[in-house]
Amino acid sequence: MKKLLTYPLLFFSLATFGQKAVAPPRPLLPIPNQRQLDWMGMEMNAFVHFTINTFTDLEWGNGDEAESVFNPSAPDPVQWATVLKQAGFKGLIFTCKHHDGFCLWPSKYTEHSIKKSPYKNGNGDMVRETSDACKKTGVKFGIYLSPWDRNRADYAKPGYITYYRNQLTELITNYGPIFELWFDGANGGTGYYGGAREKRTISASYYDWPNTVKLARKLQSKEFIIFSDNGPDIRWVGNEEGWVGKTNWYMIDPDSALTRRPGYEKLLGSGMENGSHWIPSEVDVSIRPGWFYHALEDSKVKTPEQLFDIYLNSVGRGAVLLLNVPPDRRGLFHENDVKALQGFRQLIDREFKSNLAAKATITVSSFRGKSRAFDATKLTDNNADTYWATNNNITSGTIMIDLKKEQTIKYVVLHEYLKLGQRVKAFNIEVKKGNDWIKVANETTIGYKRIIKINPVQTDKIRVNITASRGCLTISEIEVF
Repeated sequence: MKKLLTYPLLFFSLATFGQKAVAPPRPLLPIPNQRQLDWMGMEMNAFVHFTINTFTDLEWGNGDEAESVFNPSAPDPVQWATVLKQAGFKGLIFTCKHHDGFCLWPSKYTEHSIKKSPYKNGNGDMVRETSDACKKTGVKFGIYLSPWDRNRADYAKPGYITYYRNQLTELITNYGPIFELWFDGANGGTGYYGGAREKRTISASYYDWPNTVKLARKLQSKEFIIFSDNGPDIRWVGNEEGWVGKTNWYMIDPDSALTRRPGYEKLLGSGMENGSHWIPSEVDVSIRPGWFYHALEDSKVKTPEQLFDIYLNSVGRGAVLLLNVPPDRRGLFHENDVKALQGFRQLIDREFKSNLAAKATITVSSFRGKSRAFDATKLTDNNADTYWATNNNITSGTIMIDLKKEQTIKYVVLHEYLKLGQRVKAFNIEVKKGNDWIKVANETTIGYKRIIKINPVQTDKIRVNITASRGCLTISEIEVF
């Protein structure tokens, strides 16, 4: 399937010699920046949760675990990155420090780190090994640094912010380019806290995120994406089950998300049609019930079919999937996880093998200024820089796909030209059966990519009717499988 990565905004188009230039639509604000567009084009990334919890069988460590517990027998981040790349994942985000505070790099700001473990006699650095493996395999590298630290005596006190920023500086400056920085929303609660063993709470302003974000941006010249519950670049989807809402607006009002009012999770899952900022959602989910490896879950790895369903309900609804795959105590992806990922890739390849629209005849109800620069051919030219567009006052329209002979169809895939903003509010799909048109889907938003799965049907004609939009239509691509 076509992937929309970068596509320059064309201010004037001249379709054929002798034809008058027709101005493209004006952007419908807010619109994405380039780092957001690049990130959306990745479609699938992976979490790798691996730390002291892997050896204690906990999901959240208390912060009092002995460093000696961490001792993988045969860790191989190259295996991780290779398996992920073969399955179609573009990036890997590594848990450099989870809530227990144990650092998988030899941080000079704490003794609670890998340098005090028996792994490589205290000379190990799992962050380095993972970063190097990503470079070797061509997978992008990202870092997760938990804001919450249940080990630190100064957590919830002003001095901890300096400690946190010092560690952030170590990670961003010493391990090469990163593509995503991940700030977890779990913050404050019971912990070891240097022996205090108490509950600590923090205020919403404790971390001073605006200045932490500014620091992070200064530390690396290459643009990277920053995740937290409500931005600044991308947002949490509101669940850890592997789906985003059928209605998925990329816009939200961050202040509304911050209130954590009733319905907060639903707000993050659906976005806001009139939100003030472009902050698309990331769908985080684990291949196992837990985020860290537990031997008792070896039989509970998600099947290829379950992973494919997650794909349809995340990437297929315009979001980016972040699938967690936790290494076992050897430091390897378990055989069951590898097998599931391989089967998942085979399903994607099988289901989206041949785009029937590529050889079909495509017609549209109207196109902008009657210019060929915006006509129906732009829907199947496999060029992300082009798109079908309507006149400014036309906010609905129909795409007709003539397959020329009856064929079995299972999926219709649509892409909007997002550099001009997200627009479509509602659309439906019909197929021709005899003399009748049968409605097979009734949907809302499209966005970066919308995969509509329908009950397999034989037809020679398909009709996509866009019935409501925030502005004139700008559709980049249509595919049929």
